[in-house]
Amino acid sequence: MSTETTQSARRPGRPAKAAASKDQRERLLDIALELFARNGVADTTLSAIARKAGMTPAMAHYYFKTREQLFDLLIDERIMPARANIEAIFKEYAADPLRALTLLAERLVATNARLPWFGVLWIREMISDNDIFKQHMRKRFGMERQIAMFDAVRRWQNEGKLNPDIEPSLLFVSLLGLTTLPMAAARRWKGDPLVAHVDAQVIARHVVAMLTHGIGPGGAGEERLA
Repeated sequence: MSTETTQSARRPGRPAKAAASKDQRERLLDIALELFARNGVADTTLSAIARKAGMTPAMAHYYFKTREQLFDLLIDERIMPARANIEAIFKEYAADPLRALTLLAERLVATNARLPWFGVLWIREMISDNDIFKQHMRKRFGMERQIAMFDAVRRWQNEGKLNPDIEPSLLFVSLLGLTTLPMAAARRWKGDPLVAHVDAQVIARHVVAMLTHGIGPGGAGEERLA
C-alpha cells in the first residue's frame, strides 16, 4: 500500500478523535460546575471530578494540569459569559431602573433554568469561609464591573428613580436569592400538588411583582418608582 493510500485511510479517524477529546473536556467542565455548586470550590478536587466522570486522575490531568487551571477556564468559558449577559442590562437600560431590574430578575430566572449551577454556585461561594472563588474572580477581572453596578444603583437613587432605602451592595444578592432559591426548590416540587405548578415562568412573574409592587396593592410600587 502506498504512503498516499495509508494517509488517506488514517485521515477520517482524526476529526472523530478530536471531537471525542473536545466532548470529554466539555463533560469534565460540566461535572466540575456540578460539583463546585454542590460541594463548594474548596472541597472539590480534580480527582473527585475525574471519579465522577469515570476517569482516572491521570486522564483528567491530560485536559487540565491543575484544578486552578480548570477553574480559570470555567470562569472564562462558562461563568463570565453568563454574568456578562446579566450585567449588560445596566448599560442597556441605564435610564430606566424599573425596566432594568425587572429584566435582571427575568434574566436570572432564565439563566438558572438553563444553567442550574449558576445561582447555587454564587450563593454558596458568597457565604463560604473560603475565598478561592472570589480571589480568582477578582484576580482575573478586578472589581470594576461590580463597582459599576453599585454606581448605577446609587445614580438612580440620586435621580429619585429608585427607593433610597435600597442598599446597592445587597441588591444583586437579594435578586439572586429571590430567583435562585425557588428555582432550585421547584425542581423538587413536581410531586407536590400544592406547588407543582411553580415553574420558571411563575417564579419570574412573582419576582417582578415583588419588585414593582412590593407586598402592597397593585400600582404602589410603580408610583414610588415614578
